[in-house]
Amino acid sequence: MTFKTLRDFDLKGKTILLRADLNVPAKDGVVTDTTRIDRLKPTIDWLVQHGAKTVVLSHFGRPKGGFEAEFSLAFLTKDLQESWGVPVSFGKDCIGSDALALVQSLQPGQVCLLENLRFHKGEESNDPIFTKELAKLGNIYINDAFSAAHRAHASTEGLAHLMPTGAGFLMEAELNALHNALESPKRPVVAIVGGAKISTKLSVLDNLVRKVDVLFLGGGMANTFLFAQGVEVGKSLCEHDMADEARKIMKTAQDSGCEIVLPSDRVILKEFGKNAPHTICPTKDVPADQEAVDIGPDSIALLRNKLTGAKTVLWNGPLGVFEVEPFDKGTNEAARAVAEMTSGGTLVSVAGGGDTVSALEHAGVADKFTYVSTAGGAFLEWMEGKTLPGVAALNACKSAA
Repeated sequence: MTFKTLRDFDLKGKTILLRADLNVPAKDGVVTDTTRIDRLKPTIDWLVQHGAKTVVLSHFGRPKGGFEAEFSLAFLTKDLQESWGVPVSFGKDCIGSDALALVQSLQPGQVCLLENLRFHKGEESNDPIFTKELAKLGNIYINDAFSAAHRAHASTEGLAHLMPTGAGFLMEAELNALHNALESPKRPVVAIVGGAKISTKLSVLDNLVRKVDVLFLGGGMANTFLFAQGVEVGKSLCEHDMADEARKIMKTAQDSGCEIVLPSDRVILKEFGKNAPHTICPTKDVPADQEAVDIGPDSIALLRNKLTGAKTVLWNGPLGVFEVEPFDKGTNEAARAVAEMTSGGTLVSVAGGGDTVSALEHAGVADKFTYVSTAGGAFLEWMEGKTLPGVAALNACKSAA
């Protein structure tokens, strides 16, 4: 990967178009998780301290190509100011005369946020005319939104072909972490993958078994692999029609020298609910009238054993129904084991995608991994080995003037 970063530009007095991902969780106009906002602060600090005029661009939700009040970014300015420690003015559009007037009024060190990019259909269609209208607003384009990098939109891909372009500190950190975890990792590499279904992660699993040394499977997807081996899974979540695909992945793993490890024991029950009566049994002995909802203590010990001596861990997805006690135990203990080894300096740990961040936060160890990505779809597409348009554009962008 060769791309410019914030450090490569003379920013003083320049107007910077900063693509951020402010598509944050919110309820009734209140942000419920500020992680994505907080992680932008190093980039904002650098821009402010170096005298740039910062214009923040973002999408929010899925509007249908016109103004919709529920998807306006206006409510975010309070949270941005609290996190970033600077005033943030708001523009009621992201292109046009009003946006241009606000941007031209900025002084060095000031920050503004423009309205939702997706209020214009040209954003998602990567329309050249819309992209040129955005480009008129600034001198330099900085992409700090890895979580939107799997989309070839005007603000994530198009702008890079019209302006001097670089990565923000969050994008840079994400790309370095992911590169070190899968493209040039310290070995042995253990991948821990959970979640409900293999059908949504077929490409992920197919790519991983070609690149990692050990793949530990949990969650519902482990049941599909067990079923493919002829093991009774009872009423457990299982994609019976994906058995052939599971067998293909197991064959690819064997040919690639990757060991697939499945749970050796399970937490089982008849009727699901918080603190529902449950037992632990060997994986091969799950009764036909019960379902598995978590990995058992032997499986946790097995995973710990596989982690011993590992140098890199890549984690995606919970290993059980972590949202409901006590069926969060398997995910919690596995996450704490990885965190413990990371803190001890023996392991590089990278996690992300889907419910992974929530699961690690629930376990109380999200801040103890080497890197936890807030990206969902982009993280999974990277795990599939796909080229992300927003990242490719950084490599192909116009050089700094």
